[in-house]
This record gives sequence, structure tokens and C-alpha cells, in this order.
Amino acid sequence: MKIAVTYGKDHTLKPLDEAEIIGIIDKEHGTISEKVNPGYMMSKEMSMHYILGLNVDAIAIRNGFLCPGSYAMSVGKLKYIVTDKENVDSLADALNDSKQLDELGEELYQE
Repeated sequence: MKIAVTYGKDHTLKPLDEAEIIGIIDKEHGTISEKVNPGYMMSKEMSMHYILGLNVDAIAIRNGFLCPGSYAMSVGKLKYIVTDKENVDSLADALNDSKQLDELGEELYQE
């Protein structure tokens, strides 16, 4: 399983449009690869468009990481892992116990 996660250079998890990096956590191989986020300081939809092209299975998010547009683009194409973790390192360690959701409540992606 491959999971997308958006974060800054300091490894702090960030919303799609505020993250410089899109990380791909490959649980099968135990690796994390990094891509430059083309939607950084642009839009959450641009970031989501790029993430969907990476053929990931899920995306790790926190409240406010998505917007209605990026959610609409991804629902049915990705699973969602809602986390309270602050950085990518602690998230990677906690993924084995995380629940994957097919849909989100509106409070998680409303602006």
C-alpha cells in the first residue's frame, strides 16, 4: 500500500497547498519517497491532481488539509487516513494502527 502525505521541509504535516513536499510512504517496502509539490502556495486542487497521478492508495490528512474541491476530486479514488500526528516521522510509525475511510465528514474538508 502506498500512502501520500503532505509536509514541509521540517517534516511537519501541512495542508495540500502549504506543503513543499508530497511524500509517498510505501508500507510494503518500508520506504518514503519525496516529490516536490507543484501546488505549493497555489491550490489544494493542483496538489490533489498531482497526488492522483502518483497512483497512491490513500492519503493521510488532518482537519483542514483538504477543501471541497480537492475532496470531490479524490473521493472514490483514494482512501483517507485521518491522523492527529504532527510530523511525517511519527505518522509513518503509526500507520499500521490507522483506520482507512472511504468518505469523510464535511467538517474535515470545509473551508
